[in-house]
Amino acid sequence: MKRLPIPDDVTGEEIDKSVRQELMSLPKTLAEDVARNLVMVAKLLDDEPEQAYQYARVALRLASRVAAVREAAGFASYAVGKYSEALAEFRAARRMTGNSDLWPVMADCERGMGRPERALAMAGEPEVQKLDRAGQVEMRMVAAGARRDMGQADAAVVTLQSPELASHSIQPWTARLRYAYADALLAVGREDEAREWFAKALEADQGGTTDASDRLAELDGVEFVDALDPEQEADDALKPVAESTVEEPKADESAVEEVEEVEEVEADEEPEAVEDEPVEPEDAADEDAEPELVEDEVQDDDVVEDPAEDAASTAEVKSEDQAGLPEKDGDDS
Repeated sequence: MKRLPIPDDVTGEEIDKSVRQELMSLPKTLAEDVARNLVMVAKLLDDEPEQAYQYARVALRLASRVAAVREAAGFASYAVGKYSEALAEFRAARRMTGNSDLWPVMADCERGMGRPERALAMAGEPEVQKLDRAGQVEMRMVAAGARRDMGQADAAVVTLQSPELASHSIQPWTARLRYAYADALLAVGREDEAREWFAKALEADQGGTTDASDRLAELDGVEFVDALDPEQEADDALKPVAESTVEEPKADESAVEEVEEVEEVEADEEPEAVEDEPVEPEDAADEDAEPELVEDEVQDDDVVEDPAEDAASTAEVKSEDQAGLPEKDGDDS
């Protein structure tokens, strides 16, 4: 028989006293081995159900005639969706003990196997009356789920309406009952009431057994964004706060090279010494500038004609006058 590794700190003493008493019918070494496997089932059932199922199968092979082992194997099978297998283990445990505590989860296995009618029928059996208050609340939730499986959404809402739902006291099952009622209300389109009961479920959910907060956020249209991992946050911290999206104009490389050459030449040339020259008075400079200004004005206003151009124009006039004279018939001489 293949054994699974069990940490050394798991001794088997962690199990419930009633379970330990059931294991006293086994040899001491075997009882310790079974107890340690059952402890592993309890540790892994919520977070790693597949692993819990494997430990439960080991315990079942070691002590299949112990009711606690059959019950643990049933819950492990139920957690991984093996409802037929789970129902068989629960029935075996019930035969061994005669206890009706497993009746609600057995009915839910019927639902899981696609038989909601049987689950609903079990809700009306005498065994329900033998259940404690928590068991009856559990059975009510299973029955409401069966109603919804059968397409009877409004009947599911009515099924969950009970004194336990209206009670203000907080019990281990209060959050789950309110959550089931809110979900049933949402299924029939009563969104405002559903939101109210999801909020009440969240108030009672001290152990975080439901996702009422997520359902509330979904109804309010709130979307959650996953936080960055520490490495990504460190990378973002090294980036500049803002980056300009405007591209700077690229300078002409040839022009830049010319400017650099000119700067190098100017840098190499040393400034020549400038001899001190006498500074002329400002009035003298103005007198020198006045004739030039007058000459410029004359050139702009009075246009001097070129003699050559006058002779050419005179010749053209004469030729035109001669062209207008009548021709002579003959020579007078």
